[in-house]
Amino acid sequence: MFVAIVDIVLKDEKKDEFKTWITESNKALSKFDGFVSRRLLEAQDGGNRIMVEFNDMESFKKMHSSPEHGKFAGEIGQFMAQPPQRNFFQVVAE
Repeated sequence: MFVAIVDIVLKDEKKDEFKTWITESNKALSKFDGFVSRRLLEAQDGGNRIMVEFNDMESFKKMHSSPEHGKFAGEIGQFMAQPPQRNFFQVVAE
């Protein structure tokens, strides 16, 4: 399994709108082969992360280079107070 963890800082006035946007964009992205999940996480201190899970890195890369993802990548900036910070992981044990 391949996991991307994206640390994000949302504009305070856009937090509720972003939750709706994540849910709606997931409907399109979940149709890609290999998609497992994409969730918005909120830490106890109020910080946010997006966790994306795919069966493998190749499936993730295919989705990431799609027109659908390009559309969402163009929209996400309106919600952010600063650029997202991405980290990628391969699940090695469960």
